[in-house]
Amino acid sequence: MPFRNLLFADKVIIEIDKALTTLVGTPPSSGRENPSKAIEETTLNNNERRHSIGLMRVNHAGEVSAQALYQGQALTAKLTNIRAAMQQAATEENDHLLWCEQRLQQLEGRTSLLNPLWYAGSFFIGAVAGKIGDKWSLGFVAETEKQVIEHLEEHLNKMSEHDLRSRSILSQMREDERHHQQTAIAAGGAELPWLVQKIMQPMSKVMTRSSYWL
Repeated sequence: MPFRNLLFADKVIIEIDKALTTLVGTPPSSGRENPSKAIEETTLNNNERRHSIGLMRVNHAGEVSAQALYQGQALTAKLTNIRAAMQQAATEENDHLLWCEQRLQQLEGRTSLLNPLWYAGSFFIGAVAGKIGDKWSLGFVAETEKQVIEHLEEHLNKMSEHDLRSRSILSQMREDERHHQQTAIAAGGAELPWLVQKIMQPMSKVMTRSSYWL
């Protein structure tokens, strides 16, 4: 088999391993402590608990998508420093992934059944964005993070004030996503065309609404 095919096969195996680790394994984290660890559990009524489960399931699905997006971009990014930035961001997103999953377990909820679909779609989008060019890839990251921040703020407004653990996780996630957005812009991310931004919004709503229930 030609050497270049071996290299391609190795990349495929690595990406499959990353996907499986994200979807059914324990992805490597940055080692940061769960922000809700020191907060005592509060009593939630059935409606509050069900709503928190739905919202945290949406956020977990969003982190699965973010992980795939960054991995896809890192695979096709042209500049070494951009690939490194994408991989670092993916590691930090793993923190969010683990925190959301831990909170779902505490609430006796489950992750979205549609996660494999979100991963595959986001990986493809990330790889295409990276292939188009680093400035557009970074611009896509910045716009994605902007929309994620908006979702997190919406969830904080909708979530019960009694669910202090979930709220602490979402608050820290919001700060991290804002940092990722600023980093992408500072690294040379271009503002996406207005039409692209508008197309991204309904796609995001499809994911959030379906993941809430499934």
